[in-house]
Amino acid sequence: MTQPAEYKAYLVDLDGTLYRQKPVQLAMALELILFGIHRIPWLRAFRKEHEKIRHEARETGAAFEPSPFRAQLSRTAEKLGVSEEKLERVVMSWMFERPGKWLKRARNEPLLAELRSFRAQGGRTALVSDYPATQKLAALGERDVFDLVVANGETDGLTRLKPAPDGYLLAASRLGIPPEQCLVIGDRTDADGLAAERAQMGFRLIG
Repeated sequence: MTQPAEYKAYLVDLDGTLYRQKPVQLAMALELILFGIHRIPWLRAFRKEHEKIRHEARETGAAFEPSPFRAQLSRTAEKLGVSEEKLERVVMSWMFERPGKWLKRARNEPLLAELRSFRAQGGRTALVSDYPATQKLAALGERDVFDLVVANGETDGLTRLKPAPDGYLLAASRLGIPPEQCLVIGDRTDADGLAAERAQMGFRLIG
């Protein structure tokens, strides 16, 4: 695909892209061992279901109403034999609320600076995430760096995970920018990279 020399929109992944994931994972692993060891099987099952849903979307094009996040909660709760409400409280606490205190220490400062500069020059930006993003973005202190947030479990009509191109195409549409003038920035070639290819957008891998 021929890529334009200059993009009008940057569409950015969250986890592993806006912040370094490994330090946060290590800190949360220690916190779980100390204060929530009995929740580890639940969280592992929840994450495993996420990848299963991703695989289904990739292999069959399956869509999940009202969102993949709700399907992930429902399927995991059923397998664990617990209520969906109780599982959701545990997931929100350990995956979205508690990690917040570590996120600022692991920020991808060069990328955030680039995004601010890009916007100052008239570029448009969107965050596109396969998980709810509001709490983590607030913890990073960078909500204002994005014109738009498209997040699984928070954005209506988003029914497939990456590598389905839906989230990136929705972001481009809402920004009013043609797909070929959008650059996807993410940390997974099998998710962000393939989604960008399917959306006919450029792609930059964050290592």
